[in-house]
Amino acid sequence: MPIRKFVDHHYRHFNAATVRDAARAWESHLAQGGRMLLTMAGAMSTAEMGIVVADLIREEKIHALCVTGANLEEDLFNLVAHDHYERIPDWRALTAQQEAALRDRGMNRVTDTCIPEEEAMRRIERALNQRWRAAQDAGERHFPHEYLFQLVRSGELASEYQIETRDSWLIAAAEAELPIWTPGWEDSTLGNMFVAAQVSGRLASYGIVKSGLEAMGRLVEWYTETSAFASIGFFQIGGGIAGDFPICVVPLIEQDLQREVPLWGYFCQISDATTSYGGYSGAVPNEKISWGKLGVDTPRFTIESDATIVFPLIARYVLEGR
Repeated sequence: MPIRKFVDHHYRHFNAATVRDAARAWESHLAQGGRMLLTMAGAMSTAEMGIVVADLIREEKIHALCVTGANLEEDLFNLVAHDHYERIPDWRALTAQQEAALRDRGMNRVTDTCIPEEEAMRRIERALNQRWRAAQDAGERHFPHEYLFQLVRSGELASEYQIETRDSWLIAAAEAELPIWTPGWEDSTLGNMFVAAQVSGRLASYGIVKSGLEAMGRLVEWYTETSAFASIGFFQIGGGIAGDFPICVVPLIEQDLQREVPLWGYFCQISDATTSYGGYSGAVPNEKISWGKLGVDTPRFTIESDATIVFPLIARYVLEGR
């Protein structure tokens, strides 16, 4: 049975009904000429969400991305080192001593999956060090994702790919020249490596990587230009900075720049955060109305579940409707 038919038949109440309603509203948003921005927090790339996100990009169901530095880099890590990853099904039962043994082998654990230090992280570090030095020598400056775009477009690592390229959202985004924002990039493995290159003297200036403030300025430009001809939707996986950063562009434009701009035209968040007082990741969408981010009539959904289970279902629903 197609996923679409399965969801329509079985997902009738509670969180399941919200999954169905959110998928249908995404379709309706696109059918009316809308655009969709997807935000990803957590470790969605290590969860191999790229398998479905890449399809959404290629089918023009996603038009922009805001991701954490971890999600940006971990899609590339998986691309070149997938065969060296280790899965630990009984990860909840690990002792502190077993965790230390993983550390000593250079296996960095993300829930049930270990990322290999040498094959993934250090391999990409060596490749990017060359690009950072080249940018420094040429007096160039780029956003974090643009250096990764350069790397995949060059093909220099293609012989080392260990998954199908169609399953990499980074490659799909590079091919589509998708706008990407990576707020707080310094809070990532590659961001740490970049700082280390500066502190050690291997690079002379932090300035070759464009800042988060410049990224916000670029977001203002993109939102203003895009919203002039299309309503922009917001689909958020998880909480944190990946969602916090882009959602506030509307009040920035309206309240700080004193310019009129449409509000976000669709909102959906998948989160396992408990609805809370003062916790942004657990805030219900209605709170965003008071901040001038969403409107009273904005379709808005909160799905309280595991995104690795729910998002592929929604994505396939939307893709099967093409």
